[in-house]
Amino acid sequence: MEGFAHLTTFNWIGILLSLLLALAWLLSKNNSRSSPPGPLGLPIIGTLHLLGDLPHQTMRKLSQKYGPIMKLQIGNVPVVVVSTVEAAELFLKTNDKIISSKPTAQVSKYMSYGSKGIVSAEYGPYWRNIRKLCIVHLLSVSKVDSFRPIRKEELRHLIKDLREAAKDREGMTRRWKIVSKLMDEFLDKIVDDYEQNPTEQEEHHGGFIDILLSLMKSNNTQEDRLDRTEVKATSLEILAAAMDTAIISIEWVFSELLRHPQVMEKVQEELANVIGLDRLVEEIDLAKLNYLDMVIKESMRLHPPTGLMWRKPIEDMRVNNFYIPKKTWICINTHAISRDPVAWPENPEEFHPERFLNTKIDLRGHDMQLIPFGSGRRKCPGLELGLRTVQLVLAQLVHCFNWELPDGMSPVDVDMKEAYGLTISRATPLLVRPTYRLHIHNI
Repeated sequence: MEGFAHLTTFNWIGILLSLLLALAWLLSKNNSRSSPPGPLGLPIIGTLHLLGDLPHQTMRKLSQKYGPIMKLQIGNVPVVVVSTVEAAELFLKTNDKIISSKPTAQVSKYMSYGSKGIVSAEYGPYWRNIRKLCIVHLLSVSKVDSFRPIRKEELRHLIKDLREAAKDREGMTRRWKIVSKLMDEFLDKIVDDYEQNPTEQEEHHGGFIDILLSLMKSNNTQEDRLDRTEVKATSLEILAAAMDTAIISIEWVFSELLRHPQVMEKVQEELANVIGLDRLVEEIDLAKLNYLDMVIKESMRLHPPTGLMWRKPIEDMRVNNFYIPKKTWICINTHAISRDPVAWPENPEEFHPERFLNTKIDLRGHDMQLIPFGSGRRKCPGLELGLRTVQLVLAQLVHCFNWELPDGMSPVDVDMKEAYGLTISRATPLLVRPTYRLHIHNI
């Protein structure tokens, strides 16, 4: 104690101030690295046990307790969940570039050739190049328009088949490996056929895969050239995304139309007025079908094909004073956003297409309250093709047929339970009976 005797009052004040400043610095540093709030997790599994079979719904309920920016711990992976329009804008607009990468999932390893496809690839030069090639050569508006005759012919076959049918009134990783092997063999055969007879293939085809195969040519520049694996990965992701999301979206619209027969009646009335009952719907007619457009928007609001969109920061970031390190996964809960009562104040849980009357809200990612195809750099590159497909198929099916439920079912009996997977589908198959209603019979 004698060593401290010579210290004056000023010395003690200086020491005390230094300690207070050090404490304040530590507190500010800790505060600057504060994480978003969230439930406490268990050892090893974190909060995985809380998510259940429908994680998009569970996350929405948890966000009502912990806030629009919430942290979960899924195993050893920290996940930040975004659940409102306002919060989504902070991530998908303000910080779009930072969260432009994607987490690497197990399914991508097996089904996308090690995340080589446009959907699963991490952000960087490779992804930017593959996206540019897909947009320029496959998914531009002019390219989508060029496939119009193919869509028209396929829809004619569908209507014919349905008309005939209507006359008759009576362990995941292991699975991915099996499916991956089958798809790889199928795609390998396509690539082999092209490599053996490239000129013949080009003369007879002009589809997505044919265009991608043409990019394997050695006379393409290095930047515009794809190798065999990249062609297969991109083909598989585009085909899977186009088929899966379009089919699921169409099925959900039909589910809502069957539950709301007055809406089905209005859609058919619009189709009869715009097109008549003497011809099929053409793509040029779609711009005139305003009520059908509202119905599709409302169905995709309530039933976005993928209820959760995943992103990964390419660097540490800060949002709303929350520190989010680079290793964190970002989960945009479109299921919760599309039911955000602030963005949708009038009965957000109800199916009401008229809510889009006299509004300019669209599905292309500009309006954060309706982002079924995503937003920002990583939004769905096939948005135009997917939306065109959903619009045309729905218009044609509702125009050509009357649809009724089987076995005396009433509209309220239609089961609307969801099943969660890579997409959010119906938990049970939708069973309906079509009856052909047009005046023309030679389709």
